Amino acid sequence: MKIVIFGGGGFIGSAIVDRLLMDGHDLRIFERPRVEPYRKFSESESIEWIFGDMLSINDITLALTGMDLIIHLVSTTLPKSSNEDPIYDAQSNLVGTLQILNVMVKLNVRKIVFISSGGTVYGTPQYLPIDECHPCNPQVSYGITKLAIENYLRLYEKLYGIKALILRVANPFGKRQRIETAQGAVSVFLHRAISGQPINIWGDGSVTRDYIYIDDVAEAFAQAVNYDGEKRIFNVSQGLGTNLNELIALIEETLGHPIEKHYLPARDLDVSKNILSNQLLQQEMRWSPKISIREGIKLTAEWMIKGI
Repeated sequence: MKIVIFGGGGFIGSAIVDRLLMDGHDLRIFERPRVEPYRKFSESESIEWIFGDMLSINDITLALTGMDLIIHLVSTTLPKSSNEDPIYDAQSNLVGTLQILNVMVKLNVRKIVFISSGGTVYGTPQYLPIDECHPCNPQVSYGITKLAIENYLRLYEKLYGIKALILRVANPFGKRQRIETAQGAVSVFLHRAISGQPINIWGDGSVTRDYIYIDDVAEAFAQAVNYDGEKRIFNVSQGLGTNLNELIALIEETLGHPIEKHYLPARDLDVSKNILSNQLLQQEMRWSPKISIREGIKLTAEWMIKGI
């Protein structure tokens, strides 16, 4: 299958690219200018790397021409900072996605897989674990924009027959995660611990999240590419909660030494608990998480130490 991946050079995208190449797909990676390939590809791997702007109709048209399916992973904002500039969040992410959808209609590309946010679209949970039927009440601009994109995807499916699969991913972690943007507690905490720096914890450490290793996320996308069922929205998660104190204890266990911790005032944007049910994904795509958080931390630590 010929697949174009928007954001295929990033943390999540690179894992998905590696997984899809294993299935023999022909891939076109669409990235921002100056984002170079994350590794060298062999001659047997069918991959094309192109640069462009999601707000450019010409760039999007070139990216989609000849493709069977789109994987949309791009986000220009982060949950913690999106409220600082919601106009930019909407303009760059929502409008950019509408550009993609309009070109899909024009070129008759019939399927898109979109990464949404299981950590932000639901807001404060009314019950746990959160399933796909849970009400959505996002508390940050990032989640509001993700939810708006989901609604437009459903609209375009109704109007134009574009099949849109939405994967609401929990809290992914693993190799190639960006430390400089403080993206992801596991990788940020690990990096600081390995570097001998103290870890800052917002609140008392009871904030609980559903952490999932990146290879399990990539496997979910590989299954979504071939999915032809009727469901459209899926949580991608471990299905288990780990609070920050437990997370640090696992990191200490992995590294074999204690970590200095600084407890800071809690932040209003942090929902106290977020645990996602993955039962629908397991039932529909026969997917299940293979790597525990303990094993994932070990793998991530090994990658980090090797890169130092």
